[in-house]
Amino acid sequence: MKLFVFIAFLAVLVTVVSAWTKEDYEIFDLVTALEAAEGKGTTFYSWFDVPSTATPAEINKAYRKKSLQLHPDKNPGVKGIHERFARLGVIATILKNPEERKRYDFFYANGVPKWRGTGYYYSRFRPGLGTVLIFLTVLTSGLQYLVQNMNYNRDLRRIEQTIRDARLAAWGQKMEPLQVKRKVKVNIGGGPRQDEDGNIISGKMLEMVVERDNVYILDPSGIMHLLDTSSATPAAISRTWFIALLINAIHKFFPSKKNSLEADDQQDPLTVDIDDGSDSPTSGNVTPSGATEGEETLQSGHVAALKAGGRRRKAPRKR
Repeated sequence: MKLFVFIAFLAVLVTVVSAWTKEDYEIFDLVTALEAAEGKGTTFYSWFDVPSTATPAEINKAYRKKSLQLHPDKNPGVKGIHERFARLGVIATILKNPEERKRYDFFYANGVPKWRGTGYYYSRFRPGLGTVLIFLTVLTSGLQYLVQNMNYNRDLRRIEQTIRDARLAAWGQKMEPLQVKRKVKVNIGGGPRQDEDGNIISGKMLEMVVERDNVYILDPSGIMHLLDTSSATPAAISRTWFIALLINAIHKFFPSKKNSLEADDQQDPLTVDIDDGSDSPTSGNVTPSGATEGEETLQSGHVAALKAGGRRRKAPRKR
């Protein structure tokens, strides 16, 4: 339902934005420029010093008076006088045209919209490729974070519902906790199926164990996994595609010391040359009867280090 409302809102917004015409954009520009030059809240009528109900004759009279005041020849060296005089003529043309004046009166009464469509802003600011890429990156990352948050809330609801169902099956309708461990089956959805005894079970059943307030998922091997709200993965900026890409790139080009040690641990512990100082080509090699003394010492040391929780160091290669 929420998705339908959101789509409907977007459709209405697109309809409203697409309703702006070229003449509307011209009015938007004039309103913005007029307020920037003459002061916040200045309108076409207030600048002409006439009411909004002024007749065409009154507008003509006000225009002639204003044009004499703002004529560049009477204001030599005044900054921006040419732009103000040109703007005066454009506004007078709009107010003299019945259709254009009717359009302006609509925005005069209802206010000029703050959001005027992407085409309006794009045509004025002309963003470069970098700006567009940044915008798309932020947009897609934000949408991905939004989806993560939606999935997290959905998982929380499912986990809480499953916990309630398990407790209800174990404790009964009174929902009074028991001190004993109870094994129950909880319906987690799905289509109807047939159990081993030929009975029809509606939905997929999950074996669970309820012990006091704790609820566990019981897997076929007999291991119990605690089920709580921490099982759901919360939304995180670090898991959006761009941030995750940056983190992977940093780990690839600037590997940490921990990763280097783990890579060393993956080396074969038996690929070590044992040199006892002899010139014999067979010294230190494995014989059919088993390992040499040096290799046995190395292996026993490696096992002891692992049992102690330490890290194994590579044996230096003697020359």
